[in-house]
Amino acid sequence: MTNELLWLALLVLNFGLIILAWYFWGKPGLLVWIAIAGITANLQVSKTVILFGMTATLGNIVYAGSFLATDILSERFGKKCATRGVWIGFFSILAFTVLMQLALLFAPAPSDEMQLHLVALFGLLPRIVLASLAAYLVSQSHDIWAFQFWKKRFPGPLWLRNNLSTGVSQLIDSLVFTLIAFLGVFPAGVMVEIVITTYLFKLVVALLDTPFLYLALALRPQEGASPASGEE
Repeated sequence: MTNELLWLALLVLNFGLIILAWYFWGKPGLLVWIAIAGITANLQVSKTVILFGMTATLGNIVYAGSFLATDILSERFGKKCATRGVWIGFFSILAFTVLMQLALLFAPAPSDEMQLHLVALFGLLPRIVLASLAAYLVSQSHDIWAFQFWKKRFPGPLWLRNNLSTGVSQLIDSLVFTLIAFLGVFPAGVMVEIVITTYLFKLVVALLDTPFLYLALALRPQEGASPASGEE
């Protein structure tokens, strides 16, 4: 199976899991998913692959998909609830990073075979971690604000506020991360290329999440009981 087909399969699976979390558990399900997505995306981003002739990092789908979760929360429960989800995701990423950095400080047993692999995976540069956390917080906060902004001005078309808010937020995310992580490290031309390629993949995910947003709201037309459990 090619990377492109795997990428599409991952995209469908990611959105499908968000829908399942929402269908069975409602608001708590999405809040849990946001935490899962933050941790997973920061692990997957360490792997680079070739997609559609371009070098890209994994994690774009899972990370960009978290905007679907916050948009559902924003549409159904409002800005405060969506903001809470963003801070839960931020805390999850930060806590996981700190805990794994502490784990690396332990002296491995003579028979241990995992320390070198764990260092390679979790020995992240502080600048990269800072870039990731800053980009996450700024872009997600903008997405929530923009979603409500466009909802007030164009209350009818859900697809419009979803795509306007998420599309711009993904660009902000790519810009903030690249500037903090790579300013002074790569030439300006390389940084522009990184921004463009990462944004293109995130934008595709943002556009494709619109049908799933409509599906999510249709599956749970009311704020209250879950169709599966009968409870919120």
